[in-house]
Amino acid sequence: MLGLFFPNSCRLCGKSLHQQEEILCTTCLYKLPRTNFQHSPENLVMDIFNGRLLLVSATSFLFFSKGGETQQLIHKLKYKGNKEIGIHLGKLFGNQLNNSELFNTADIIVPVPLHPRKEHSRGYNQSLMIGEGMASQMHARVLSDVLYRNIHSPSQTRKSRYQRWENVKDIFEVKNGYRLKGKHLILVDDVITTGATLEACGNKLLEIPDVRLSIASLAYAEE
Repeated sequence: MLGLFFPNSCRLCGKSLHQQEEILCTTCLYKLPRTNFQHSPENLVMDIFNGRLLLVSATSFLFFSKGGETQQLIHKLKYKGNKEIGIHLGKLFGNQLNNSELFNTADIIVPVPLHPRKEHSRGYNQSLMIGEGMASQMHARVLSDVLYRNIHSPSQTRKSRYQRWENVKDIFEVKNGYRLKGKHLILVDDVITTGATLEACGNKLLEIPDVRLSIASLAYAEE
């Protein structure tokens, strides 16, 4: 009965969802600009980290363009309290990765952490929402308490590649890293541009013995 007055609507176009649809209508779901990098050992995301991080693999689910569908969804996820968008897109992403030989051996998903102050202000960590959605479709579990951010840094938006690296190079720490020893990890973030944040996190995780590291972001934005 409640649905008659508050219909479940598509988070992109606003149209009412049909019974089998969730978060996005079929039309908007079809329009999402998927990268399909998950089966390619060499791709645009992997290129970012060549010579910077020793990775098993790297991928992004969607292309990010200014004003496009991906940007609209991520804006609502990060700034409008729509955490269900992150969970749902994470499920779609996780299903994709579970069918990739490059990613389906992962043991643990590690979301890029927010500073506690920012997470409290937002109410959740968007990367954790994405990671939880992914884990529900994969043979991997989420650990959100092994990597933490010890310094609150300014936003990366509008910073140069070097400024982004300087902004994050010493702000992450690993806690109880023994829990990750010998595991294949997927480090998860919302958007990748220069890769500075993921590089800083990855360097810390790679200090753990026998860790194998992959990277997965919801979106890839070219500089």
